[in-house]
Amino acid sequence: MSERGDRGPLSDQLVAEVPALRAFARSLTMNHALADDLVQETVLKAWAKLDRFEPGTKMRAWLFTILRNTFLSIMRKRAREVEDVDHAHAARVVELPAQSGVPDLVDFKRAYTQLPPPQREALILVCAAGFTYDEAAEICGVAPGTVKSRVNRARKKLSEMLPHLSQDLSSVEPVTLSVLGTHFAKL
Repeated sequence: MSERGDRGPLSDQLVAEVPALRAFARSLTMNHALADDLVQETVLKAWAKLDRFEPGTKMRAWLFTILRNTFLSIMRKRAREVEDVDHAHAARVVELPAQSGVPDLVDFKRAYTQLPPPQREALILVCAAGFTYDEAAEICGVAPGTVKSRVNRARKKLSEMLPHLSQDLSSVEPVTLSVLGTHFAKL
């Protein structure tokens, strides 16, 4: 038996989802290093429980659920920690834009970080990761209507915070936000 045993196809699926996991983790943590740690923890947990994955279900949804639950556990543990409350360190970090579209993405990132975490999470799951409302609801452990409401409120709030963008974000197609999300994860 090989080192991978009979996990071959499942482990290949798991590895194929790592980029999507990284993007979702970055959107949750707003920190590249923490996101990478979160993805690593998620992959380790998934690998250890790969025999519990139900064939015929979506690997991505299973992994996103593990990542989200891991993130929430970490946040509960860190509830008493305080990091850069006054944003003094963040204000000192300056990066010049590499291209003309970067200012809009920086504005988007700034506005995105002001959304409540449940709205950010719903927006990323539905608009950037491509999950259906039902799938996102299952990952978040809420009703599909709750996810729809959160996405709608997030789009509306982003439109209010980013009036200089030529397009109303409340009507942005998921593909457009997916592209923004991909670029956003690189910031």
